[in-house]
Amino acid sequence: MNLLKIGLPLFLLALSSTAIAAGNTSNDSFNKAKKMLEREVYQDHRVTIYCGAKFDAKKNIEAPTGFVTSKYIKRAKRVEWEHVVPAENFGRAFSEWRDGHKSCVDNKGKSFKGRKCAEKMNTEYRYMQADMHNLFPAIGAVNALRSNYNFTMLPSAVSDFGSCDMRIDDRKAQPPIAARGVIARTYMYMEQAYPKYKMSKQQSQLMQVWDKQDPVSRWECKRSKRIGNLQSNVNTVVDSRCKSLGL
Repeated sequence: MNLLKIGLPLFLLALSSTAIAAGNTSNDSFNKAKKMLEREVYQDHRVTIYCGAKFDAKKNIEAPTGFVTSKYIKRAKRVEWEHVVPAENFGRAFSEWRDGHKSCVDNKGKSFKGRKCAEKMNTEYRYMQADMHNLFPAIGAVNALRSNYNFTMLPSAVSDFGSCDMRIDDRKAQPPIAARGVIARTYMYMEQAYPKYKMSKQQSQLMQVWDKQDPVSRWECKRSKRIGNLQSNVNTVVDSRCKSLGL
């Protein structure tokens, strides 16, 4: 038996799987990513992820009837681009985020670390931060209050935003039912695409449940394809679900 003939197909399959699972390597600018999303992805579907709020080309929010917030009032009037998997969740895998870097010094000579240092010094981090598959429009106040909290199921039955059923308590967040599948497939994509990011066992199990409970929509499939064309990599999780449903 020719081992070369057997080995080559296996090698090519492994290489292909690696390429398919690869993350963003085409754009490392967070600002550029936001502009592309505004102009080339969401131009005909200006709706926020959590609350289903409409927004215009100037990023002004049309809050849903019954939406309320007691904090970040000004930010409640505009759309912001939310990292569904918080930047800190993958950012802390980088030493520049955790410990800083000798070049991370401000104009007063003071050292800094965290997101600012990782963004300045690490290209891999910038690619992850700018990955459009992980960026979604959200009401600014919701983005602010969600912060970098992990998603979970909360015992509280009270929404923090009135008619928008987004619940936040004890540094955890429970999203509305209609957003859970999208969130799950984003978390699963980020884990597949970037070796630096790993979900906890509990978080992974929750995302698998949400993925099954809330199937992909036509818009989610269209969004994924548009981003794939712009960013030159696909969300394999979303694409596989779209194909299985014929979308």
